[in-house]
This record gives sequence, C-alpha cells and structure tokens, in this order.
Amino acid sequence: MKYKVVISEGEDGWYVVECPSIPGCVSQGKTVEEALENIKDAIQGCLEVLNERIELKGKEKIMEVVV
Repeated sequence: MKYKVVISEGEDGWYVVECPSIPGCVSQGKTVEEALENIKDAIQGCLEVLNERIELKGKEKIMEVVV
C-alpha cells in the first residue's frame, strides 16, 4: 500500500514528514532520505497501534484484505 506524505524543512534544519491519512503520524530526519525512511517506521507503528485498539462487538470478526 502507498501513502502520501508531506515533507518540510523545520526551523532547526531537520526535515519533518507527516502522513495526513493517519492523524498524528509524524517523523523527522537530518536529510530528506532519512526522514522518508523514518516515516515508514512511524506509519507501521501507527497502524499496529490502531489495529490493537480494534474492539469487537457481538458476532463481529477481524478479517484482512490486501490493497
């Protein structure tokens, strides 16, 4: 799956990158390349946390799909 990210240069010279489709998913790096690698880890971590928070009710069950 692909996610769009927004990258900008912070006041301290580091690059800040965020994933707008996952609120609160933000990372940074000294270079653009490092920031992009770091946001990949952040996205994975955010998705893991969101999946852990799923609450099932009644006869609901969790299924996985690949996009």
